[in-house]
Amino acid sequence: MPIKIITDSGSDLPLDYIKKYNISIVHLSVHFQDESMSADMDTETFYTRMRESKELPTTASPSPQDFLEKFKEVEEGTDILVISMSSNISSTFQAAMIAKEMYEEEGHKNVIEIIDSKTFSGGLSLVVGMAAKWSETCGSLVELKEKVLHQAREVKAFFTLETLENVIKGGRLSRLSGTVASMLNIKLLLKISEEGKVEVVEKTRGFPKALNSLLAKLDEKQHDYENAVVAIVHSNCEKRALEIKERILAKHPFKEVLFSNMGPIMGTYASEGGIGVAF
Repeated sequence: MPIKIITDSGSDLPLDYIKKYNISIVHLSVHFQDESMSADMDTETFYTRMRESKELPTTASPSPQDFLEKFKEVEEGTDILVISMSSNISSTFQAAMIAKEMYEEEGHKNVIEIIDSKTFSGGLSLVVGMAAKWSETCGSLVELKEKVLHQAREVKAFFTLETLENVIKGGRLSRLSGTVASMLNIKLLLKISEEGKVEVVEKTRGFPKALNSLLAKLDEKQHDYENAVVAIVHSNCEKRALEIKERILAKHPFKEVLFSNMGPIMGTYASEGGIGVAF
C-alpha cells in the first residue's frame, strides 16, 4: 500500500528530495511587519529582505485547515505519515493532530499517523529523507512509523551561528549579553536536545573554532557508512557549507549527503552564515 509523506517547512528538505519522493510541505508563514510573504518565496529573496529589514521577521505555525487541505489532496487508498518539527519550538504538531480529527470526522478513509520528530531543520530533513526512502519498501504504515520514531530518537543535530544578531532581535538573548559576546567574538555551539529544544553545548572564541567543535561531534558516534546519511544545512553561505561537506566526507565517507539552504523559518533565527549538521 502506498504511503504519502507530509512534513512542514521547518524541515529545510532539499528540493530534489521533495520532487523525487513527492513529499508534501505544509508551510509556516513568514511576516515582515504587517506584510505576509508568499509561501513559495525563494531563499535568496528572503535573505535579501531580512538583511535590509530593521526588524526581525516573525513566523507563525500553520493552521489545522492548512494540514486538512493537504490531507484531502491525497488520493483514496493511500496512508499518510506526517512528520512535524519539534512541538517544543512550534505548535505545528498540535495543528496536524487537530487536522487529523477534522479529517476523520468528515468521513475520509485514509489512515493518518503523526510524529513529533523532536527536531528541526537538518535533523528533520534527515528524518523525513529516510522516511521517504523507507516508504517505498515498508509493508505498512505501522512499520514505517516505528522505523521513523527510532530514527528520530537516534539523530544528533548540532549547529553554530556566525552572528547572534537575530537571536538578540528575537529576544532569545539579552542585548547586553549579546553585545558582550559579539565584542569578545564568542560563538556558540548549539544542539537540539532529546526534548526538541535548543541547548548551548560550548562557547568558543572565533567562528573557525566553533566549526571545528561542530565537526568534532561526528567523531563521538559510530557510523555505518554503507547506509548512513548526513544532513548539512546552511543559512545562505553555500561556499562555507560546501567546504564543511568536503571536510566531513574526507573523514566520514557517508553514503549520502542531504545538502540544503535553510528556508525562511529557520533562517529567521539563524541569520546568515549559520551551519548545521545532523547525523
